[in-house]
Amino acid sequence: MKTRGIILVNVLIFAAIAVTVTTALVNWGALVLKTTRTLHLKEQAFQVAEAGVDYYRWHLAHAATDYQDGTGAPGPYIHEMEDALGNVIGNFSLTITPPINGSTLVKIVSKGTLSSDPTISRTIQAVLAIPSLAKFAVVANDNMRFGSGTEIFGPIHANGGIRFDGLAHNLVTSAQSSYDDPDDGVSQQKFGVYTTISPADPNPPASVPSRPDVFVAGRQFPAQTFDFVGLIADLADMKAEAQSAGRYISASGVSGYHIVLKTNDTFDLYTVSSLRAPPRRCENKNEQEGWGTWSIGSEQFVANYVFPGNGIVFVEDDVWVDGAINGARLTIAAGQFPDNVTTRRSITVNDDIVYTAYDGTDVLALIAQKNVNAGLYSQDNLRIDAALVAQTGRVGRFFYEQSCGSERNRDTITLYGMIATNVRYGFAYTNGTGYETRNIIYDGNLLYGPPPSFPLTSNQYQTISWEEVK
Repeated sequence: MKTRGIILVNVLIFAAIAVTVTTALVNWGALVLKTTRTLHLKEQAFQVAEAGVDYYRWHLAHAATDYQDGTGAPGPYIHEMEDALGNVIGNFSLTITPPINGSTLVKIVSKGTLSSDPTISRTIQAVLAIPSLAKFAVVANDNMRFGSGTEIFGPIHANGGIRFDGLAHNLVTSAQSSYDDPDDGVSQQKFGVYTTISPADPNPPASVPSRPDVFVAGRQFPAQTFDFVGLIADLADMKAEAQSAGRYISASGVSGYHIVLKTNDTFDLYTVSSLRAPPRRCENKNEQEGWGTWSIGSEQFVANYVFPGNGIVFVEDDVWVDGAINGARLTIAAGQFPDNVTTRRSITVNDDIVYTAYDGTDVLALIAQKNVNAGLYSQDNLRIDAALVAQTGRVGRFFYEQSCGSERNRDTITLYGMIATNVRYGFAYTNGTGYETRNIIYDGNLLYGPPPSFPLTSNQYQTISWEEVK
């Protein structure tokens, strides 16, 4: 009897263990099934949210400036999502944040929710933008020469060849596989991008040496040609925008205008009645077109103006610009239409233009129909925070020879932004005149957050960032 009792106890113990284990396994299986189902539903919700981003990217491809989903009313905008059989499986809710003035950055927040379980949702945030002309620290439609003393932070490109004897921290590209550099005085082909810093590059067809001491990020040639053709049309559009909702300033009848930018979102306007004459015996020895001191002699105050709502100031005359901005997005353009080679207008900067912040909050473009200048009497240490565009001329300084006085030699120019120049750029010459040190710092904020009406390089949005958010 004792043996039977012991067996019964053992049976009860093992039965309890079996029931416990079986119950745990059943519960674990149920949990796995529930988790699997939840994961499947979450994946579906994620795909619904992703479909919302794809939909609005498609919408912008057909209506690039419509940030209200074709409704003309504020969002969110809700769309049903169907499967391949036409059954509604859920919906995505879109919240669209349009670009600030001048920028192309569009933020899309898409929340995907399922019809089968509305408690499950996933949210994706994507930022789309159209790249601007400011893809480069310097872009030129000509042969270029960057001499000793030049340091550039940002990509460089020329449709012509490039001789680079400074220090480039980013990629340097040319549309030419080789070219005959007019500066070397020898009719002989050079690499599309080359340096004469010792040990100087060999000539083609030799192998291209690695020169990280000059080209920190390397060099590439031939590269795709950059299109300068559309810039004239862009300037005409800016004039129309300034006349309709910006600040349009007609011809002065004298030498042009002086704009002094202020940190309270206004600018002082002066008429320039005369320019400083060059010193005695200071002459245009190089016979440069448009040569002069490009420095103000006398001026008269006109008025103080608030920065226009659309951020565009168009001057139908030559214009001098300096000052500072704080939290402003502004484009100042100079030109005269109809376009004629003899009446094209230039912008000159002889005194500092500075930002208050360098996080993309402050953005300025100076777009000249002809040249962007630094005059004879420009500051010895000059800083220009702006995107500089010379549509048919060049960004730089005229040649001032020895008889032009001590001002022919300047110390340092620092450019924070980018340069686009149709003709060869230059703030210094091989005889030592001009700015001894040239610092060009690329403002990456300009690529997708350029100033108002700044030229774009595409009409298609690109995905800049993509992430899931809670």
